[in-house]
Amino acid sequence: MVPVMNLILLGPPGAGKGTQAELLAHAHGIPQLSTGAMLRAATEAGTEIGKRAKAVMDSGGLVSDDIVIDIIADRIVQPDCANGFILDGFPRTLAQAAALDKLLAAKKKSLDAVVAMSVQDEELIKRIAGRFMCANCKAGYHDEYHKTKKPGVCDKCAGTTFTRRPDDNADTVRQRLMVYYRETAPLIGYYYAKGNLSTVDGMAPVAVVTKAIENAVASASKKSKK
Repeated sequence: MVPVMNLILLGPPGAGKGTQAELLAHAHGIPQLSTGAMLRAATEAGTEIGKRAKAVMDSGGLVSDDIVIDIIADRIVQPDCANGFILDGFPRTLAQAAALDKLLAAKKKSLDAVVAMSVQDEELIKRIAGRFMCANCKAGYHDEYHKTKKPGVCDKCAGTTFTRRPDDNADTVRQRLMVYYRETAPLIGYYYAKGNLSTVDGMAPVAVVTKAIENAVASASKKSKK
């Protein structure tokens, strides 16, 4: 069993961070913290920071790093985070990473492991550009990796109408990758220098990637105890 830890998953869009975070969270009883979900929860709960975030979003603005950090600060002191948490999609920049370090220090917590999921660019494009879903029940499929059992018919609801997200195309994915390499990829060097980075092959089957992440976390735990 993976030791209870505070974990960050890094990787480009389409690497499978969300999938792995969900699997690990379910298997080990620690929450998956995505910035989008935390923002929605805070605004729906009407907390002070949630009201600030809602005001920005209602005006069409982008929620600042300071607000996101404050929301994370509120979230990681909740009872379900007592045994650890998995940050999914944060930090995205060096500035956010530095702010997160400062927050964790203030809360007397530490970041125990950072796992980077490595996937080739062309595979990422194929993964994202091939996604589609049932227009009726929203079941997800893929042109190559997860086809419907009967062509043109949803496995779950037998619907025959399917949709694709407008931004799930090769050109848009390449643009998102450029943003990732410019803004987020530098975090790999940042956490490597801090000594808590591990890298796993994100192109392996899902279960194999999960096991590799668990092994990386266990190894990081052993190092921290020396």
